[in-house]
Amino acid sequence: MRYVIAPGYLDSDEGHWQTLWQAGLGPDAVRTAPGSWTEPAFDDWVAALDAVMTPGAVIVAHSLGCLTALAWLERHPGGAAGAFLVAVPDPEGATFPPEITGFTRPTVPASVPVLMVASTDDPYAGIGFSRDTAALLGADLVEVERGGHLSTASGRGPWPEGRALLDRFVAGL
Repeated sequence: MRYVIAPGYLDSDEGHWQTLWQAGLGPDAVRTAPGSWTEPAFDDWVAALDAVMTPGAVIVAHSLGCLTALAWLERHPGGAAGAFLVAVPDPEGATFPPEITGFTRPTVPASVPVLMVASTDDPYAGIGFSRDTAALLGADLVEVERGGHLSTASGRGPWPEGRALLDRFVAGL
């Protein structure tokens, strides 16, 4: 199985679960490389995902990478085996970084199986937004109590519980 790691705004640092999982997956995992992690441009981020996607890959996205993955899937229906989306941010939310423009909420059901993981206290997405987004996408939703943004800053580190979710998701594809 090929995994495409799609980090969020500012990339995922060395201790972030995405970086650690990518290292553990070895050559089966590739990472997007947009032109700028600090000044995200929507078309550039989608093109960066397109550059590393192959049929049958599973997208493993965090935060802004989730919005990128969903936009890519709208343009390429069925172009992935599935998408594992963690901490999908609300681009219309009050805390969404104002320097990030062009990224939008999903508007159509997903064309592939999706597992969303959302925290009940994510500063970038209320749990209502996460539930509504999962329902729109036709995605399964796992809610993490008080998990923050499910990142290094919120204490996720290697996040073995998340990795178990990914492994079960992939096994069911």
